[in-house]
Amino acid sequence: MTAPPKSPAAAGRVTLVTVSYNSAAALPGLLGSIPRGVEAILVDNGSVDDTSALAKRHGARLARLDTNQGFGRGCNAGARLSGREFLFFVNPDAVLAEGCVERLVAASDAMPDAAAFNPTILDGGGRRRKIRARTVLARPLADPHPVNGLLPVPTLNGGALFCRRAAFEAVGGFDPAIFLYHEDDDLAVRLAQEVGPLFIMPEAVVHHAGGHSSGRSAAVSRFKGYHMARARAYVMAKHGHALAAPRTVMRALAELALPHNLLSSRRRAKHLGQLAGAWSALADGGAFHDA
Repeated sequence: MTAPPKSPAAAGRVTLVTVSYNSAAALPGLLGSIPRGVEAILVDNGSVDDTSALAKRHGARLARLDTNQGFGRGCNAGARLSGREFLFFVNPDAVLAEGCVERLVAASDAMPDAAAFNPTILDGGGRRRKIRARTVLARPLADPHPVNGLLPVPTLNGGALFCRRAAFEAVGGFDPAIFLYHEDDDLAVRLAQEVGPLFIMPEAVVHHAGGHSSGRSAAVSRFKGYHMARARAYVMAKHGHALAAPRTVMRALAELALPHNLLSSRRRAKHLGQLAGAWSALADGGAFHDA
C-alpha cells in the first residue's frame, strides 16, 4: 500500500456520520480513529447508554433522536447537519485506518463523475469482506475491470459509504421507509442509476468486525431478523420484483428449516424474526412508518 496522500485540507471537506443505538461499548474505537479536521456527527438513535458522554469526550457533534428511527433515518438526520462537500457514513463498530479519508477524497477528486465509494472493508480477522457483486437489487457489472486503480461495483456496503453530499441529496438520501437492512443497497442502486458509477478505493481501509454495534443476544437477533425481512420485501417491491412479500416468506421458511438452527439460539431467533417480519409484510408491504 502506498503512503496516504499528504492533503491536510482533505479532512476539512468531510463530515463523518455514525448512528448509535446503545453502541457506547463500540464507539470509542471509531471516534478515536477519526482524523483531526473531519467533522464527526454522532446520531443517538434513542440510546439509554452513555453515548452522549462519548460524543462530548471525543468532540463529536451530537444529534439526539427521541426514539430508535432506524439506520437510514439516523443517517439522514446526521447528513442534514453537514455543510461539507463529502459525507462518510460509518458504522459505530468500525475503525478507520490511517489515510482512509485522504485516499477517498483523492479518489473522488480524480473521478468527479463517480457517485460514491467504499473503502476496502476488513473483518475482525483482517480479511477483506467479499465484494457485493450481486444483491437483492444489484446485478453484476458487464465490465468490472479497474478504472484509475478503482474497482467498479454495482452496489455498496453501508458499513463505510463515502459520497458527495450533492449526490446524496440529489437522490433524496436514504429511504425513510426502510428501518434496517437493504437501505445501503437501495441508496447505492439509486445513486448508480441517477448520478454516476460506484467504486471501491482499494487503498482506503476500514476495519469492521461487524455485529457488535448493538450487542449480541437472541432478542437482538430476532429484532434484526424481523426488520431484515420487512426491508427485503419492501425494496424488492419498490424496485419492481414480483411477489416480493410472498417470496420473502418462502425464503424465511427455508432458512428457518436449516439444521444449524438447532445448535444456536441466536440463529433460531434470527430466522423466527425473519418469518414474523416477512409475514407482516404480506399485510403492509414492509415499509417503516412512525408509531
